[in-house]
Amino acid sequence: MKSKIKIIAISFTLMILIDVLLSENLFWNLGIENPHVGLLFVLGLLLGPYGSFGAVLGNIVLDLVYGYHPIDIIPSAILSFGVSYLAYKLWYSGFKTDRVTKPRLDNIYHLNLFLAIILICGMVYSTIHGNLMGIMVSPEVNEIHFMIYFLNFINISFIFGILGIWLSKKIDFIVTPKMSKRPVNKKLYRILFYSLLIVVILTSISIFLEQNTQIMMGELILIGIPLFAYLTKPFEYKIQPNYENTITENIIKNFLIITLSIAIIGVLISILSYNFVTNIDNLNMFIFLMPSLIITDVIIILFLVPGIIILRFIENKVVKPISSFSEIEEFINENEKIESEGLLEIYSEYIDEKNEIGTLACSYTELINHNNSYIENIHEIEGEKERIEAELNVATRIQAANLPTKEIENEDFIVDGYSKPAKEVGGDFFDYYMLDDDNLAMVIGDASGKGVPAALVSMITQVNIKEMLKHTKKPETVLYLLNNQLCENNTESMFLTLWLGIYNKTTKKLTFSNAGHNPPLIKENDEFKYMDIESGLVLGIMEDFKYVQEETNLTNELLLYTDGITDANNKDNDMYGEDRLLNFLNEFESDDEPISPLLNDIHNFTKDAEQYDDMTLLCLKIKND
Repeated sequence: MKSKIKIIAISFTLMILIDVLLSENLFWNLGIENPHVGLLFVLGLLLGPYGSFGAVLGNIVLDLVYGYHPIDIIPSAILSFGVSYLAYKLWYSGFKTDRVTKPRLDNIYHLNLFLAIILICGMVYSTIHGNLMGIMVSPEVNEIHFMIYFLNFINISFIFGILGIWLSKKIDFIVTPKMSKRPVNKKLYRILFYSLLIVVILTSISIFLEQNTQIMMGELILIGIPLFAYLTKPFEYKIQPNYENTITENIIKNFLIITLSIAIIGVLISILSYNFVTNIDNLNMFIFLMPSLIITDVIIILFLVPGIIILRFIENKVVKPISSFSEIEEFINENEKIESEGLLEIYSEYIDEKNEIGTLACSYTELINHNNSYIENIHEIEGEKERIEAELNVATRIQAANLPTKEIENEDFIVDGYSKPAKEVGGDFFDYYMLDDDNLAMVIGDASGKGVPAALVSMITQVNIKEMLKHTKKPETVLYLLNNQLCENNTESMFLTLWLGIYNKTTKKLTFSNAGHNPPLIKENDEFKYMDIESGLVLGIMEDFKYVQEETNLTNELLLYTDGITDANNKDNDMYGEDRLLNFLNEFESDDEPISPLLNDIHNFTKDAEQYDDMTLLCLKIKND
């Protein structure tokens, strides 16, 4: 309710203010009578029925000030409200379009609609008030007042309508109608609208003919009936958002700025010439009462009409094709084809044109075709990628199943391990199992590279070790045979670091051989240290290499690892390193195995840095009574 009262108050104030500022009775003489009449159109168009009501109230006050009798004001006020509200109805009636928006001068259709509504409302208003003046004063003056009202109405409506619409882009004050639930008989309202136009045109012609008061009153009734009947038309369209910052809008904006500048020049000419014109002897009363802004009207018409024709040509031949090309944005989705036969039809419409538009249309058509072909290839690649990922997931499960899944724990020791590949599958592996009642086999290896090739090498090696240990319990022999086997047909130059050990729980001796793997950490006298062992040669490089077999007493704890543990990097590219690994183990005071705590420490060190290499741990802990 407050907003409606506010709209009425603003409309009322503007009517009074504009009349005071532009009236010929103030500080200058423009020759404009009733300059506020054009605001009926502007306030009705922008602020709706409450804006129309406020404008009519202002008009009533001004009429009382000018000395009109209250009885004469009532029909003028009623019909003025109808004209003001008609502007609102016509804009939102959806002529030749179903896309109804707020009042904007952003395309030729809206510009033509704006001008057409001004002319229609101006014709209705001036015809009504020409007859009213003929009834109230004399039939001899109705044609004079018809011209005065018509020219003042369209001048003020044109200038302040443009300014109001531009201002509404900065301050959104436009009142839009809500979509009505009532059905619309379009044919009926079309008949009412054309009936109104026909009656107004015929009445405006008859103004210049001799007529009496009764005829003029009948004409007013004939105008009022279709006018107010048409105002009952329901609003059938949902208001759509305006396109912002379009090429056409910017062109029209500059065009209208020039037009308004010409109008201002016309005003200045009118001001300078008014006193001279009115001092001519024997001046015809018709010319005397004509507003001096007629000079402005002539200038605007001479410029506006050709300008609109040129703008129409530019919109159809340049802006419309470019706007059509921009519709492609709605059909572009990442990794999807541009499926729009209609869009291609739009482009093909301009392909035969021998200009920049034709070249652009050809380019867009080729772009869509190339894009769709590319997307088809991408989809094929994606399908293949999904198939490979599915196979890799199977390979991941197979590799994980090939590693020990449970720790081995008895009264003498506990052995456990952990492995996490950097990719779906990796080249690291570990294994442990009892060869017999006394001997525990332990192996940890790291194949060169990552992914599937490294995983194949490590799985083949793991299987071969199990098979070889059935025939010999000498680590040096196993490594010798493995090395020769890997060297055969090694076209990809794959190699493998490996440490193999056999622990005898009865003698507590650990027998092992190393093929280029990281030295284990052994705990002696309550302190971890790196074992001083032969490094050996990595497997798969040179045949018939003799590996050294070593032996040591193991009475506490042994930790084996791959270089993915010590080479783990944080975001600053700092490595976890052998010293940090050694310090962690020596500071770890729990009796539990250290694998999980060690992994947590590595995770805290690397934080969110990407895992670069496979990470594997194997821990043997001897139980001492």
